[in-house]
Amino acid sequence: MIALLVSSAGTYLISNSFFKDYASLFRNNREFITYLSPSNGIAAALSWYKHERTANLPLIRFGEDARQSAAHLTGKPTLTLLVVGETTRAQDVGLGGYTRQTTPLLAKDNVIYYPNTLSCGTSTAVSVPCMFSGMGHDHYNDALANHREGLLDIVQRAGVNVLWRENDGGCKGACARVPTEEMTAQNLPGMCIDGECYDQVLFHHLQGYIDKQTGNTLIVLHTIGSHGPTYNHRYPDAFKYYTPTCETNEVQHCSTEQLVNTYDNTIRYMDAMVDQGIQLLQANSQRFTTSLVYLSDHGESLGEDGVYFHGLPYMIAPIQQKHVPLLIWLSQDYQQRYAVNQKCMVDQAKLMHTSQDNLFPTVLGLFGVQTREYQPQLDLLTHCRGKAREY
Repeated sequence: MIALLVSSAGTYLISNSFFKDYASLFRNNREFITYLSPSNGIAAALSWYKHERTANLPLIRFGEDARQSAAHLTGKPTLTLLVVGETTRAQDVGLGGYTRQTTPLLAKDNVIYYPNTLSCGTSTAVSVPCMFSGMGHDHYNDALANHREGLLDIVQRAGVNVLWRENDGGCKGACARVPTEEMTAQNLPGMCIDGECYDQVLFHHLQGYIDKQTGNTLIVLHTIGSHGPTYNHRYPDAFKYYTPTCETNEVQHCSTEQLVNTYDNTIRYMDAMVDQGIQLLQANSQRFTTSLVYLSDHGESLGEDGVYFHGLPYMIAPIQQKHVPLLIWLSQDYQQRYAVNQKCMVDQAKLMHTSQDNLFPTVLGLFGVQTREYQPQLDLLTHCRGKAREY
């Protein structure tokens, strides 16, 4: 037993010393994982078993009683943008008190920022289906999520027009039954290079889609955000605010300063992109009552304690991989029409411990969707509705 402990400790110390090298190697060359034995055989067997177990299972309907409240079916229709971030960690977000002001535009947009928000997982494959499932982190079951309806199904069933625009690696089943546009497939000049696009592509001809809508509408923008290791590919040169930068996907060849600078530039680009979403909503305020939600799927390690990237098991993952930014923007029209007190929300946001569990009920609440699956205590607007007299 002593020998086993000593050898395990030695293995950990040696591997940790070279973590930066092999983490970058496997991140850039995922096919190498399949060459490892016996892990390749085990992984293949587990993948086959999981696929066979769930492939032919019937779809479980969820929230069949969903309907919108009368207040949301009269007057101007509601238009909401839900921006799903990618690999954006809260630690580097200016709104949360970071030493750099990486979110100068959003700081002027009168948003409500939730500084104490945790993700459901440390990878897109877990966090995205989890946040749209309604199960919550503690009860999330990926096998069930694979064949059960989720948030977008419920919202769509209630009569809301739904559109998912994709600029990442797919919605992981969250958008399986709603209209979807794959933006990278359009390969637009100036926005896309070698199959990857800047997140600005998500707004391409989006106004044209909005012009055609006559009812309540939810548009989901799935960004590529701050995904590494090619952080330098996530923003155009105009957003190279912090230098020197890491201009390679082999991060082991970059200094900590270069790596952090490059990553922080991705946050500046996220800031501009979300601000563009708010401006788009403001430009449509005559026809729609508008709102926006931004929530990243998971965070990222940038060398803290020798750890890089993301995807570690949740129980042992560092906080940088789990602490994510969450913000809400409500137009003045939305606040007045639905009696939501913004100052109340700002004050509560500073004290609340939030998570991706809050997304499901909050989006339902924004559209006034009534269903037994709605949990008002997790809706971030609940406790500030009708609070005008108290503030």
